[in-house]
Amino acid sequence: MNSSEWVEIGEIVAAQGLNGEVRVYPDSDFPERFEKRGQRWLLRSHATEPEPIKLLSGRYIPNKGIYVVKFADINDRTQAEELRGCKLMVKASDRPNLEADEFHVLDLIGLEVFNQLTSEKVGVVEDITTAGHDLLMVKSANEKNNKQILIPFVKAIVPVVDLENKRIEITPPPGLLEI
Repeated sequence: MNSSEWVEIGEIVAAQGLNGEVRVYPDSDFPERFEKRGQRWLLRSHATEPEPIKLLSGRYIPNKGIYVVKFADINDRTQAEELRGCKLMVKASDRPNLEADEFHVLDLIGLEVFNQLTSEKVGVVEDITTAGHDLLMVKSANEKNNKQILIPFVKAIVPVVDLENKRIEITPPPGLLEI
């Protein structure tokens, strides 16, 4: 599978009820990917290529942070259980258009992070996590401590995201980089 052709949008974590619905832990900020009917792709744990699957309906369960979705031809709990651990995918070309100052997570991973005040390299973005707001998970450029730094992904701290040059510039408040 060519990973640049596909975007993982979630993982099927369990069956839901008796009629073939499944619970999906989302890895996407776009609810329509789980609620709007249409073609999706399923990557089974042993497979090398995603297979098409049709999404019929979906709903968000806010207190659990999951979606419950129904696929065509999955009609009972046994069939739904067989999907546990599968990744739900979309084609990379189907990525939604974003507003100014919005970014796809995959576009941020691997960008180098620099302190705008000192021009020093802080590290490289490894992932994004959420704790009330998005946090950049940055692997420190300091080889001695090799720690992970969490940087709030807010305009006041991250004023520059330059995708073309694969660079992020931060203006860290006092103490942020010492934590």
